[in-house]
Amino acid sequence: MLKRTLSGIIGGGTAINGAIMLAAGRYWYDTTPSVADTGPFNPHFVADIGAAYVVAGLSLLARAIRPEYWPAAVAGAAFFAAHAIIHVIGLFGGHSHHAGFEWAMVVIPAIVSLWAAFPSKGEK
Repeated sequence: MLKRTLSGIIGGGTAINGAIMLAAGRYWYDTTPSVADTGPFNPHFVADIGAAYVVAGLSLLARAIRPEYWPAAVAGAAFFAAHAIIHVIGLFGGHSHHAGFEWAMVVIPAIVSLWAAFPSKGEK
């Protein structure tokens, strides 16, 4: 049950984040720490990543609601893990001025979502 709950929390939060990126990309870009440090605002790029966040978040929500959908959650969590690896490389390369935010909002949720996506022993 813990894995399903965590999948729901992370999935819901990231789907909302993606929806904000799609609906109000400029607002998201201007208010999310460290994003503006990556270069000028690109509305198409923000929308592309927003769509990925919506889909990955919904896949984790699906696992929270229907445990047999765990393979979809693994796919969504794989996106979060790949995204986190990019951030970790940047963090260790000294390319972040908001390391705490990146660990708390990108890296740790990716690790937790990957763990939570797989079924527990005895779970369908």
